[in-house]
Amino acid sequence: MKPLFIVLEGIDKAGKSTQAELIKTHLINQGNSAIISSEPTDGVIGKLIREAMQSQSIAIKNQAKFDEQMAYLFAADRHYHLYNDIDGVYKLIQQDNSHVIATRYYFSSLAYNCNNQEEFDFVYGLNKRFPNPDLVIYIDVSLEVALSRLQNAAYKEVYETEAKLKKVRANYHKIFHNYQGAMLKLDGQNTIESIHQQIITYLEKNFI
Repeated sequence: MKPLFIVLEGIDKAGKSTQAELIKTHLINQGNSAIISSEPTDGVIGKLIREAMQSQSIAIKNQAKFDEQMAYLFAADRHYHLYNDIDGVYKLIQQDNSHVIATRYYFSSLAYNCNNQEEFDFVYGLNKRFPNPDLVIYIDVSLEVALSRLQNAAYKEVYETEAKLKKVRANYHKIFHNYQGAMLKLDGQNTIESIHQQIITYLEKNFI
C-alpha cells in the first residue's frame, strides 16, 4: 500500500480520535509506518488556536468576526501542517514513507467557520489551494449523541454548543454531498469495532 493521507471528519465527539488510533495500529501491525498528525498542530499557530478554542482569548465578541479570525488561523496552521520540514504531512509521506492520519482538515473550516454562502466562499478561498486527502472518512452522529458524549468531557471548547454543532452537522452534509474525492461515510452510532472494520475493508478494497 502506498503511503496515504487519510482524514477523519465529523462533529465533536463523533469518534474521530478513536478510529484514527485504530487505523494507525492496524497499519503498523501490517508492517507499515503510520503517524497521527491532526489539526490544530502543535506548532506556534496551532497552540494559539487551541488557547482560543478553550477560552475565546481572542478579543472579538462578534461571533461572525471570531469565526473569520479562526478561519485565517486554521488556514495558516494547515499550511504548516502540510509543508513544514520537520513533521509536515508531505515530508512524512514522501521522505519517511509513512501513512498520515489526521483528525480534521480543511473540511472542518468549511463546517465550523461558515454560517452563510458569503462566509463559505471566503473560507473556501482561504483553503482552495490545499490538496484533497487520499481518503476522507466522515463519521456522522446525531446531535443528541454528540451532546450526550460532551457531558462527560473534561472541558468544553467554545464551539461545543448545541446551536453551533447543529449548524456544523448541517454544513458537513452539504460539503460531502458535493465532494468529488474519495470518501467513506459511516454511521458513528454503530459500535467502535463495526466502524473500524468498515474502514479497514474499504482500505483493503480500494488501496491495496
